[in-house]
Amino acid sequence: MEEKIKQLQEMNAAAELGGGEARIEKQHKQGKLTARERIDKLLDKGTFVEFDKYAVHRCHNFGMDKTKFLGDGVVTGYGKVNGRTVFVFSQDFTVFGGSLAEQFAKKIVKIMDKAMELGCPVIGLNDSGGARIQEGVHSLAGYADIFLRNSLSSGVIPQISAIMGPCAGGAVYSPALTDFTFMVKETSYMFITWPEVVKTVTSENVTKEELGGAMTHNTTSGVAHFATENDEDAILRIRELLSFIPSNNMEEAPIVPTKDDPNRTIDALRTMVPADANKPYDMKEVIEKIVDDGNFFEVQEHYAKNIIVGYGRLNGRSVGIVANQPAIMAGALDIDSSIKGARFVRFCDAFNIPLLTLVDVPGFMPGVKQELGGIIRHGAKLLYAYCESTVPKVTVITRKAYGGAYDVLSSKHVRGDINYAFPTAEIAVMGPDGAAQILFGKAIASADDPEAAKKEKVDEYREYFANPYRAAELGFVDEVILPEDARAKVIQAFELLSNKRQTNPAKKHDNLPL
Repeated sequence: MEEKIKQLQEMNAAAELGGGEARIEKQHKQGKLTARERIDKLLDKGTFVEFDKYAVHRCHNFGMDKTKFLGDGVVTGYGKVNGRTVFVFSQDFTVFGGSLAEQFAKKIVKIMDKAMELGCPVIGLNDSGGARIQEGVHSLAGYADIFLRNSLSSGVIPQISAIMGPCAGGAVYSPALTDFTFMVKETSYMFITWPEVVKTVTSENVTKEELGGAMTHNTTSGVAHFATENDEDAILRIRELLSFIPSNNMEEAPIVPTKDDPNRTIDALRTMVPADANKPYDMKEVIEKIVDDGNFFEVQEHYAKNIIVGYGRLNGRSVGIVANQPAIMAGALDIDSSIKGARFVRFCDAFNIPLLTLVDVPGFMPGVKQELGGIIRHGAKLLYAYCESTVPKVTVITRKAYGGAYDVLSSKHVRGDINYAFPTAEIAVMGPDGAAQILFGKAIASADDPEAAKKEKVDEYREYFANPYRAAELGFVDEVILPEDARAKVIQAFELLSNKRQTNPAKKHDNLPL
C-alpha cells in the first residue's frame, strides 16, 4: 500500500508541476500566474476538486509519443465562489504552449456538460497558443465540440471567459460565444490571424497589441467587456460579477443585505440633472446615487460610452441598469451603443435580472456613416431586446426622450412595466427647436422679427408637447416624480413587480435582426 500511495503522490506532484519549474518561472517573469495559481485565487479556499488530473494525449506523430505531461495542458474541475458552485478550466501555457488537442478538449467538454446538468456557471481561464498542430483534425474537432456546448449553454448557465495570455485562431470563438470576456492589459491578446499573417496577406504592419490587445477589444471592436490590470485584478472582478448574477436561468441572483435605506431621498438629483436640455451631465453619478451604497459594476466601460450598462443593487436585489450618457454624444444612440445595450438586455432577461432604464436621449445618431453602417438594423436589435424581455422593467425619463429612441428604451409601448419621469422630462417626436422649424417654418421666415417668432413658437411647442404631462395624461408615464424620490420609487416598483409572470408566444427560436 505504501508503494501505491507513493506512486500517487509522485503523479500528483508531476501533474501539479505542469511544464516544469523553468517554464513556470518564465510565466511569472511575463507577469502571469500559472493555471493552478489562477484557480486558487478564483475559488474559495480549499474548495477546488479536480477532474482528469492524469489525462495524457494519444498522439504518436512528430515524436509526440515521447513527450507527455499529466493533465495535457489544461486544469479542469469545480469549486465555489462566495459559497456557490462553479465549474472552471484553466489553460496551462507551460505545457505545449497551452495548445488545444483531443484530450485537452475532452476535459473541457466534460465539465461543460456537467455544469449544464447541475445548473452552474462555467469560467474559462484562457492562455493558449491555439490548436495543437501535431494532432491535426483532432484539435479542430475539439474546438467544435466546445463551440457546440457554448451555444447550447447560452441563456441556460452563465459563461465567463478570461483571456490571460494569447488566444488566437479558432481559440477566439469560444470566448466570443460566452457571456462576458475579461482581458488583461499588456499580457493578453485575441485575433483570428497573427500579425505576421496579416502582413503577408494584406501588407499591413500591426503589433499584437494593436491588432488584438486588451484595450483594442475594449475600446474599438467591443469583443471584450472588461480590461484588467493583471491576472489578480481579473479574478477579483470575475468574483464580483458572479455576485450580481444567478447560477442558472431557473434561479434568481443572490440577495446581498444592505444598510442603505430604501427610502433614502437624494437631494443632489434636483440639481444634478440640468433643466437645460442642451447641458451635459454624468449619468453615472445619477446611477451611483440611486443604487445601494453607490456600488455600480459597469460592463463594457470603455466601449460605446454614449450608453452605460452594468449591475447594481436596490434594497439588496440585483438589477441590470441601462442608461443614456448625456456627457458623450449627448446620449444619442448609434450602431455600437445599440448593439452593446441589446446584448446586455438579453443577458439580463435570460437570467431573470430586472431592468432599470434611465432615459435621456435625443434620438438616433444621424449621418451617412451611421445609415450606411446599418443603424436601422442595429438599432432594431435594442428595440427587439426590450420587446422580447419579460423580466420586471422600470423606466425613469430624467430629461429628453425624443423620437423612436423614446419607444426603444423600455417605453410602455414595448411592455415597460412602471414608467416614471422627472419634471424636467421632454417626451416628443423631436426637440422644440426642430419641431418649431418644421411646423411653423414659413410663418417664422415671413415674420417681421424671425428670431422672436421662432422663440415664441419654440416656447409654445415646449409648453404643449416637450414635457412629461402629455404622456402622463395618456398613461404612457405612470407618475411624474420628484428627482429626490427616484431611489424610493424604483425600489417600490421592483417590489411590486417581484412576482411578475409574462411569457412570449411559443416558437422554436426568434429571428433577431442580426
